[in-house]
Amino acid sequence: MSALSRGLLTICLALTLSACQEDGPRASAETGGVPDILEGPRTECENSGGRWGARAGGVLFTCYRPTNDANQQCREASDCESICLARSRTCAPTTPFLGCHQILTDGGQIATQCIN
Repeated sequence: MSALSRGLLTICLALTLSACQEDGPRASAETGGVPDILEGPRTECENSGGRWGARAGGVLFTCYRPTNDANQQCREASDCESICLARSRTCAPTTPFLGCHQILTDGGQIATQCIN
């Protein structure tokens, strides 16, 4: 077996074993909401005006920042700091704006954008 084959086999085994492990600390009362390792980024986020929160599933965390043009009317993407929401034709209130949404592109066309 070549060194490359052994390396690939090792990676495959590691990935298989990691699938059996817990995802890690979740946002809950058990962890105080945020794992200790994330206290620095959380503090930095909140001190800069952001809102720290868990993403779907409670394993990943992100800093949700308000946009300066939140809820203002828009006709295309370039009208907004973040994204222009097609249904309401308004600028998104936060960035990132997670999930799948109908947005307006730079040319004002409707498109679907998914941000996980």
